[in-house]
Amino acid sequence: MTDTRSDAVPSPVQPPRKPTVIVDDVHITYKVYATGRKANAGDSAGGHGLLKRRSPSMRRAEYVHAVRGISFTAYEGDAIGVVGSNGSGKSTLLKAIAGLIPANQGAIYAEDNPTLLGVNAAIINDLSGERNVILGGLALGMSREEVLRKYDDIVAFSGLKPRFLDLPMRTYSSGMAARLRFAIAASVEHRVLMVDEALAVGDKGFQKRSEQRIRELREKAGTVFLVSHSLPPIQKTCNRVLWVEEGLLRMDGPVDEVLEAYTEFTG
Repeated sequence: MTDTRSDAVPSPVQPPRKPTVIVDDVHITYKVYATGRKANAGDSAGGHGLLKRRSPSMRRAEYVHAVRGISFTAYEGDAIGVVGSNGSGKSTLLKAIAGLIPANQGAIYAEDNPTLLGVNAAIINDLSGERNVILGGLALGMSREEVLRKYDDIVAFSGLKPRFLDLPMRTYSSGMAARLRFAIAASVEHRVLMVDEALAVGDKGFQKRSEQRIRELREKAGTVFLVSHSLPPIQKTCNRVLWVEEGLLRMDGPVDEVLEAYTEFTG
C-alpha cells in the first residue's frame, strides 16, 4: 500500500472577508430642464435673443441616465479607486451609496452609515474654521470633549496656519477648505469612507498624510472609496479600481490592470 501522507504543513484557511457595501444593478436617472429654443431665437413677447425670459411652461424636461445597472461588492480592508471621464457618473454613484440620492432601480446595502467627503461637502461659510471643526466633529458623533481633545491634531493634519482658523470659511480657498474637511473626517474611525477628489488639493505633505490615513483605515478593516482624476494617489493607496464610463461599470479589478486600460482609453 502506498503511503499518501505528506509532511507538509497545510496553509491556514483565511476567513472570508466581510462585505461592507453591496451595489446591486443600480440605475439612477435625474431630470434637467432646457428651453427647447435656440439661444438667438427672437421672442416678441419676452425680449430678444439671450436676454429673453422663459416661462416655466416653455421648458423642456430632459432625463439623464447617470448610472446604468452598476453592480459590485466592497469588502473590509478594501481601498477602491474610482476613475472615469468627467460626467461619467462617479460622484453620483458615491452620493447614492451615502444615501444622499435614491436609486431609481436596484438596491444598495451598506454597513453602518457611509461617510461622503467631497470638495463640495457642506460647510457653514459664515462661521470660522475653528467653529466648523467643532461642529464637524459633533456631526461625526464625537462628544464636545473629544473634539476639543483632537482639535490640535485636526488643525495640524490640515496644514492650515493658526491665524486662518479665526477667519470665516468663505475667505478660504477651495484647497484650504477641502484640506480642513478631510482632516475633520479623518479624525474618527469610519467603516465606509468615500473621498471625492480631496487628495488632489494641497501640497505633498498633506497628500502624504492623507494617503497614510487611508492605509490606516484599511488596516483597521474599514473600506475607503477614492475618486480622483489624479492617478498617483490611487496607485499608492488602493488595492482595487472601478472604472465608470457613461454610467456603466467598464472594469473592476487590480489597480495596475484597470488603470492601464483607462489610460489607454483616455489617450
